[in-house]
Amino acid sequence: MKELFKLRATADYLFDRGVGRALFPDDIQVLKSRGRIRQVWSGGEPLCSIRASDGFIVLNRKGAELVHRALKPPRLRVVVSDEATPFVAQGKTVFAKHVVAVDPEIRSAEEVLVVDSRDRLLASGKALLTGEEMIAFKIGKAVVVRRGFGGE
Repeated sequence: MKELFKLRATADYLFDRGVGRALFPDDIQVLKSRGRIRQVWSGGEPLCSIRASDGFIVLNRKGAELVHRALKPPRLRVVVSDEATPFVAQGKTVFAKHVVAVDPEIRSAEEVLVVDSRDRLLASGKALLTGEEMIAFKIGKAVVVRRGFGGE
């Protein structure tokens, strides 16, 4: 299936080598609009959407969980303080002052996983700063959370 190959290659490029196979099993369902892939589902659950402007992958809860399992810490992770954990899990923005650890290779505008100190997945979102900037800065937004995955 040509679409599966393309999706896996895109995931490997965006997240890391090997993530494509973990994120997109063989049984995916692809929803298209105007001939382009818009959503990917597996087992009746949405895995991700494909951003129309650039073709990048935007993770849903199930997709974020699969990427989280596929990547070893600290890859693509932003670790937040315990005081920020419940707010981030509700979908609130991550501010730089609450970032306690981060993958130094994160680039601005990259999809990231927001976790607590025990590597429990809290949310997924878009990085506004590089990994090094998230640690260095004490004011401002670090990650715009797309989806919070529930409070404690």
